[in-house]
Amino acid sequence: MELKELGNTGVMIPEIGLGTWRYRGGVEPLQKGIELGATLIDTAEGYGTEEIVGKAVKGMRDRVFIATKVSGRRLGYDDVLRAAEGSLSELGTDYIDLYQVHWPNSSYPMKETMRAMEALVERGIARFIGVSNFGNDELREASAALRHVPIVSNQVLYNLNERGIEKDLLPYCLANGITVLAYTPLDDGNLASKPRFMSSKRIRVLEEISRETGKTTAQVALNWCTSRENVIAIPKSDSVERTVENCGASGWRLPDSDIARLDSAF
Repeated sequence: MELKELGNTGVMIPEIGLGTWRYRGGVEPLQKGIELGATLIDTAEGYGTEEIVGKAVKGMRDRVFIATKVSGRRLGYDDVLRAAEGSLSELGTDYIDLYQVHWPNSSYPMKETMRAMEALVERGIARFIGVSNFGNDELREASAALRHVPIVSNQVLYNLNERGIEKDLLPYCLANGITVLAYTPLDDGNLASKPRFMSSKRIRVLEEISRETGKTTAQVALNWCTSRENVIAIPKSDSVERTVENCGASGWRLPDSDIARLDSAF
């Protein structure tokens, strides 16, 4: 499994992690992913999967990088602190590697939210601060509200079919040392082994490159995603088989010519 630096922290994490939104797979797929080097697991208090993540990593917590999130409905100072304590309990751990604001909410002052996030780092409850679904303006506001702790990641929708971040957000994150965690990198399965709801041209190019490389379409799509310098993909899979397939998207790299073909087709 190839590693990438988280922000400018010096901490290296796998370029393919394990997502758990709408996850129903139990501990086995998560444990298989960890075995294969996908030691980044992303969850959230709103997913209802923190408990199963905690069970999956029991006895090997020190090998796993756990990312979770506070709901955008609970961004007051005291609410954030309480939410973090609740996540610790659900996960069965005494620290969170990456604590993220799930989505911005203008009903709460950004300074108040970020003050709480920074307090969690200062107290040793969280190692790093991240956000999710933030645009450039919100990232600037959040960063300006922090005194000593940087934002190291922004988790956003990104895949071959959903490339809206490429114009402004992706370059901004790269320039400011912010890792992009790409959620839904397989577009809800549309980029997996049997693509659906895509134009024939897109399907043809994806399947051609799959045959030429000897990789599955899912592996090609994930490898395209992680070919971006500061992007880490966090696909979700409920099965051991699919988890193995997703992890196989790392350890090799699409040629520049194939990346260009995909960029053009999609």
